[in-house]
Amino acid sequence: MSDRDPSSLHATASASGQSAGLMSAPRRQFITGTAAAAVASGLHSGVWAQGSDAPEKKEVRIGFIPLTDCASVVMASVLKFDEKYGIKIIPTKEASWAGVRDKLVNGELDMAHVLYGLVYGVHLGISGPKKDMAVLMNLNHNGQALTLSRKLADKGAVDVASLAKVMATEKREYTFAQTFPTGTHAMWLYYWLASGGINPMKDAKVITVPPPQMVANMRVGNMDGFCVGEPWNHRAIIDGIGITAATTQEVWKDHPEKVLGTTGDFVRKYPNTARAVTMAVLEAGRWIDASLSNKNKMAETIADKSYVNTSVDAINQRILGRYQNGLGRTWDDPNHMKFFNDGAVNFPYLSDGMWFLTQHKRWGLIKSHPDYLAVARQINQIDLYKQAAAQLKVSVPKDPMRSSKLIDGVVWDGKDPAKYADGFKINAAASA
Repeated sequence: MSDRDPSSLHATASASGQSAGLMSAPRRQFITGTAAAAVASGLHSGVWAQGSDAPEKKEVRIGFIPLTDCASVVMASVLKFDEKYGIKIIPTKEASWAGVRDKLVNGELDMAHVLYGLVYGVHLGISGPKKDMAVLMNLNHNGQALTLSRKLADKGAVDVASLAKVMATEKREYTFAQTFPTGTHAMWLYYWLASGGINPMKDAKVITVPPPQMVANMRVGNMDGFCVGEPWNHRAIIDGIGITAATTQEVWKDHPEKVLGTTGDFVRKYPNTARAVTMAVLEAGRWIDASLSNKNKMAETIADKSYVNTSVDAINQRILGRYQNGLGRTWDDPNHMKFFNDGAVNFPYLSDGMWFLTQHKRWGLIKSHPDYLAVARQINQIDLYKQAAAQLKVSVPKDPMRSSKLIDGVVWDGKDPAKYADGFKINAAASA
C-alpha cells in the first residue's frame, strides 16, 4: 500500500472526521472556548495556510517507532490531512528510541512520535545530550502492557503478586526489559513491579531493548518480562512465548503515553509549522477514534511493512478493546488505546509531564528535585495546542493539571510533586 494514496481510506476521512468532532453532552467538563481562544490568539477563521500564518517549513520529517500508537502521525500523512494545513508530513521509520533522540537533537528529524519521558530526559540532560525540548500534544492514552514469559507463567507468575512469590521462592537473576531509560515503559515497569513489592533497582536486572526486538529477545530467553507498546505484547501471545500480566491502563487509567515531540528551537523558528502539524495529527486522531471501521482501516494501513510490519490481527483486536492474556482469559477493556476521545487525549497537561519527573527522581535518574512546574511549562506548548484545538473546534480542559489514582492507590494531582516523589517506600535509595 502506498503511504500517500490509499483511495479506499481517503474518501471516508472528511465525513468521519467531521462527525467525530461533535461533542457529547457528558464531555461538558471540557470547555470549547473556541471563540474566546480565537480572539485572544488573534486568529481568523479558516485554515492556517496563507499570509503570515503560512507554515514556514512545508516538508516535515516525523520519526516514528513501529508501534500501534504511531497511527495518528502515519494517518495524517496517508489521509492527506497534512495538505489541508499547507504541509507535507514525511513519516520516517526509526529503529530505536535512542536513534529518535539523536536525530531530534541533531536536526535530522523535525519532530517525532516519541516517549513522553524521553523528551523530559533530553531537556534535563539525562540519558543523552541536553537540549531544550517541546511537547506539542499528547498522541494517545493507554494501550501498553506488561508481558511475562510463558516459562514464568507456567511456574505461576501471571500477575505482579504471583510474580513476587515466584521470585521470592526461586532465587536467581530476573531480567526485565523496557524501551528507554527515562521513557514511559521504564516508568510503567518500575511502578508496576514496585506495586507488588519488587524493587526493580535491587531485585531485578533491567535492560533496554527497542520495541520491535522485544518478542525475538524473549523467544531466545534474554528476559523474563518486558513493558512495551502494542502490538508487541499481543504478538508475544500469538507467538506463544508470553502472556499479558497487566495492561498499563491498570497501572494508570488514561495515562499519557507518546507525544508529538520536537526541539524548542524548532518551535521558536517554525511556530506556524508546529501548529499546522498539530492540527493535522489532531484531526487524524479524531478520525481514528470516530468509528470501528476507521480503526480497522488504520490497523490495515499501519500493519504494512513500511510502518509496523506485522499482521493485521496483531493490531486490530486491542485497539478495539478486545483483550486476552494468553492463558484463556478474555475481556473487553473500555480503557483501550485512544487517540482522541473527544479531545481528552491530546491536551498536554502540565501535571502529566511533571509526573515523569517525579519518577525520574524516585528511581535516581535525577539526583535533586527540579522545579517541576517550571520545567513542564518550558516543554509543554499549551498555548500553541490551544490555538490548534480552537481551529478544529476541539474542546480543551479548564485546568492544565489533572488528578489520577494509580494502581497502588496513591493519588497524583501535581500539587506537591517533591512530596509525592519522596513518598514512595520502594525507590532507588531503598536499593542502595
